[in-house]
Amino acid sequence: MKPKVLVTRSIPEAGLALLRERVDLEIGPSEGFMPREVLLAKLPLFDGVLCLLKDRMDREALDAATRLKVLSNYGVGYDNIDVPYATAKGIVVTNTPDVLTEATADMAFALLLAVARRLSEAERIAREGKWAWAPDFLLGADLHGATLGLVGFGRIGKAVARRAKGFGLRIRYTLARPSAEGDELGAVHVPIPEDLLAESDFVSLHVPLVAETRHFMNEERFRRMKPGAIFVNTGRGGLVDQEALARALNEGWIAGAGLDVFDPEPLPAEHPLFRAKNLLPAPHIGSATPNARNGMAVCAATNLLAVLEGRTPPNPVLV
Repeated sequence: MKPKVLVTRSIPEAGLALLRERVDLEIGPSEGFMPREVLLAKLPLFDGVLCLLKDRMDREALDAATRLKVLSNYGVGYDNIDVPYATAKGIVVTNTPDVLTEATADMAFALLLAVARRLSEAERIAREGKWAWAPDFLLGADLHGATLGLVGFGRIGKAVARRAKGFGLRIRYTLARPSAEGDELGAVHVPIPEDLLAESDFVSLHVPLVAETRHFMNEERFRRMKPGAIFVNTGRGGLVDQEALARALNEGWIAGAGLDVFDPEPLPAEHPLFRAKNLLPAPHIGSATPNARNGMAVCAATNLLAVLEGRTPPNPVLV
C-alpha cells in the first residue's frame, strides 16, 4: 500500500510529478491556503505532509497527526513548525536550503539598490511628470566605498556578500547565533552586533527566526545605526520590531528600509509601518523565480519521499 501524502497547497508540477506515482497523493487548494480547521481534520489520515510557511504546525497540529512520519517544509525557513516537539514525537522535519539562495540574495540586493537610489520615489515623480533636473534632485546613497553589514553569514548572507564585492562595498558580518559559522569571503568578522550596526552604511538581515532572534532588530539596535544608514530584511518579519522600525524611519534614526517580509503576512494596510517615511515594501517575493520555486518543489518532494522510503533525507532540520 502506498503511503498517504498531503500537499497542503498546490506547488509547481516539478515536485508533484515526483510524488504522483509513488504515494497516494492529496493536493490542497490551488489558490489561497488550507483553512486551519480543515488541516487539523485531515492530519490524522496522512503519513507525510508537504507544508508551506502559512501552515502552522504547532503542538495542536502535531498531536492531531497521529500517523505522521515526515513534515517537509516548502521553504528554507521553518519557524512555522515546532521542530523540537515534532522531533520528540519521531516526526522528521525537512526544509529546502540552497535552491532559493541566489534568488533571495538578488532580492536583498535589489532592495538595497532601490532604497539607496530612491527608485520608488523616482518612479512616482517620473509618472507624474512634475520634475526638472537639478544638481540636488533626488540625491541617493553611494554604494562604492560604503560598508555593508551582514547580520548572519550563512548561504544567503554569503551570496549577498559576493554581489556586494562587485559593487565595491566593504563587507562586514556578525553571527547573531553562536552556532552559526562564517568564513572570510573578503569579509571582516565583527563579533559584537552593535559594533557592526554602528559602522555600517547598509545593514542586511540573514538569520533564521528562532526564540533568540525574535525582534533581534529592536529600538536599541536601530538607534545604534547611522542616521544615513539603510536597512534591508529578506529573512523573516519576526526578526524585526516593526513599531520600532516605523519610529526609526519617521524620526530619522535611519535613512530608509527595504522589506520583503513582515509579521504577520500580509501586514494590515493600516499598520504604522506603512506610514513610515522612506520605506520600500515587497510582498515576500525573495524566492519568486521559476528556477527557485521549481527547485523548492523538487527538494521538498525528494525530502519527503526519502523518509517515507526509509532513507535519510537530503535536508533534515536538526534540533
